[in-house]
Amino acid sequence: MNIIIGLGNPGTKYRDTRHNIGFMAIDKYAEENNFPEFKLQKKFKAEISEKDEVLLAKPQTFMNESGKSVREIIKNKSTDNLIIIHDDIDLPLGKIKIIRERGSAGHKGVESIVERIGNDGLIRIRVGIGGPKEVKAMKVVLKNFSAKDKQAIDEILNRVSGAINLLITEGLEKTMNEYNK
Repeated sequence: MNIIIGLGNPGTKYRDTRHNIGFMAIDKYAEENNFPEFKLQKKFKAEISEKDEVLLAKPQTFMNESGKSVREIIKNKSTDNLIIIHDDIDLPLGKIKIIRERGSAGHKGVESIVERIGNDGLIRIRVGIGGPKEVKAMKVVLKNFSAKDKQAIDEILNRVSGAINLLITEGLEKTMNEYNK
C-alpha cells in the first residue's frame, strides 16, 4: 500500500496557512482522483481516505506531533511507500523537491516523524512556501497565502498531484528526475 501523508494543523484557524500546504496537496490529489470523503479515524489520529491500495492521511495531532499519527498508521497498515508532503520555508514559493531518507532540516513535523519511526525509506515531497530569511519561521508558516500567491499555489498543487501519480506508477527515481529540476 502507498501511504501518503500531508502535514498541517487541524482546524479552520490554520486551514489556509502556509504550514498547511501538505493538507492542501492531499485534498487536491484526492479530488483529482475521486477518493472518498476524508473521515476521522481516532485510532490513527488522522483524517483518512482510502482507494485502490492508496491511503491518504491528514494527521490531526498538530504539526509538531505528526509522528504520533504516522506511527499508528504504519503500525496498522502494510506499506510499500511512505510519502510525506510538507511545507518548506527554504524553497522558493512554487518549487517542489522530492527527497528520500534525509534529515528534517529543522522542520518540526518531519522531526516528530523521524523520532517515532526513523528515516529508512521515507520519501518526502518538500513544497516551497518561500519566506524572508531574516524572519523567524513561525512568523511565516502560520500566515495565510496572499491573493497574489494563490495562483502559484494552484499551480504547485497540480504539480504535487502529478508527482504523486508518477511516484505511484513509475517509482521514485523517475519522479525525482522529472520534478527535481
